[in-house]
Amino acid sequence: MRGDILGPERRRRWSLDEKLSIVGSIGIDGATVTQIAQRHDVSRQQLYIWRRELKRKGLLCETAPASFIPVELSAVPKGASEPSDGVAGYSSLVELELRHDRRLRFDSGLDCSVLTRLIRAVEAS
Repeated sequence: MRGDILGPERRRRWSLDEKLSIVGSIGIDGATVTQIAQRHDVSRQQLYIWRRELKRKGLLCETAPASFIPVELSAVPKGASEPSDGVAGYSSLVELELRHDRRLRFDSGLDCSVLTRLIRAVEAS
């Protein structure tokens, strides 16, 4: 039986920096493991293997460090009253119950990507 190579070799070599960059991009701007795997033409399982390998070598933190998000607070002008009936232009306070009896209160107008980072930071602490 003859062994013919029918196409280019699929085995690729990835440096530690490339692996760190690829694994580190999971979750940024909501990117899922599947999306990152497709973007770099690797299997999802390969990403999990790399993550475990990088953690074992101490190159990847067990939990993502908390990141601080800038917040701009503005007071309601004197003489103006904030409506409580959901009038356009105003938002309401939302309370989200997380694991371990943690609660996160935020404005309903908060950007989804910021909220996602907040939830991850609270869950990681």
